[in-house]
Amino acid sequence: MTFRTFLRHLREGTKNVFRNGWMSVASITSIIVSLFILGVFILLVLNVNQFADEADSQVQISAFLNSKVDQKSIQEVQTEIGNMPEVSRVTFVSRSQGLKDFKQKLGENGKDLLEGYTEATNPIPDTLKVEVIEPSTVPFVASKISALNNKYKAPPIYKVNYGKGTIEKLFKVTRAIRNIGFVFVIGLGIMAMFLISNTIRVTILARRREIGIMKLVGATNYFIRWPFFVEGALIGMIGSLVTVAVLYAGYHQLVQSVSQDITIPIHLISIQSIGLPLAGLIIGLGLIIGIWGSTVSIRKFLKV
Repeated sequence: MTFRTFLRHLREGTKNVFRNGWMSVASITSIIVSLFILGVFILLVLNVNQFADEADSQVQISAFLNSKVDQKSIQEVQTEIGNMPEVSRVTFVSRSQGLKDFKQKLGENGKDLLEGYTEATNPIPDTLKVEVIEPSTVPFVASKISALNNKYKAPPIYKVNYGKGTIEKLFKVTRAIRNIGFVFVIGLGIMAMFLISNTIRVTILARRREIGIMKLVGATNYFIRWPFFVEGALIGMIGSLVTVAVLYAGYHQLVQSVSQDITIPIHLISIQSIGLPLAGLIIGLGLIIGIWGSTVSIRKFLKV
């Protein structure tokens, strides 16, 4: 294709967008609505996944130590746990610090429950707080920590707690949320492709006579197809750019509103971290769907 021919196709494709008037508006509106719904759901899924990740990351293992264990054994156990490949950090929390933390957690309403407890009567044992790299390994790591007692004549660990039963249910729920979100995004993407391509097909259907005349006067399929190819790309580009602008403005306002309201205990993903990838995805989908819809729709009209 020569450069002059390319310019001709580009010019004709651009003219067709404006020449078709309401049909082009209908195609662009279809793209905006479909991609907007898809974009909103992608943002929802990303934020739900972040909430699930935050819930998973807060899971800790508490290894409660026996009251008679000596400092040397505590250090040895802490080192052995820290050397486990699944563990990211081990923190020693003394009895006194544990009592202070518990009082702080109870707040003003519950401080009376611990009134009268001293260092001697403190019921909270020394504890090793264990954080893991991958939350799903928590039950496995807890069993490894419990097994450390077998190396000592006097078991240093009294009990290992990680919320057994509840944690497994939490992991199942978060895994289901991710899988369902992924399936819905794929399903909405496919539905948007067919909806938009059908709208573009109606636009081309209204011009089937024009295509037939061009075939009869000797125009090649290649020559006929390129302006429609350009037209589909422009329709997809315009629709996706409008969608990105609306999504960006709406989500940016939502993030600001949520961050400024201290009564809402959630943190949304910042627009800076997902803005460019989401914009690239939406614009790419708009272009692909526009071009694909035009290419598929015009194919049967070229058989004259």
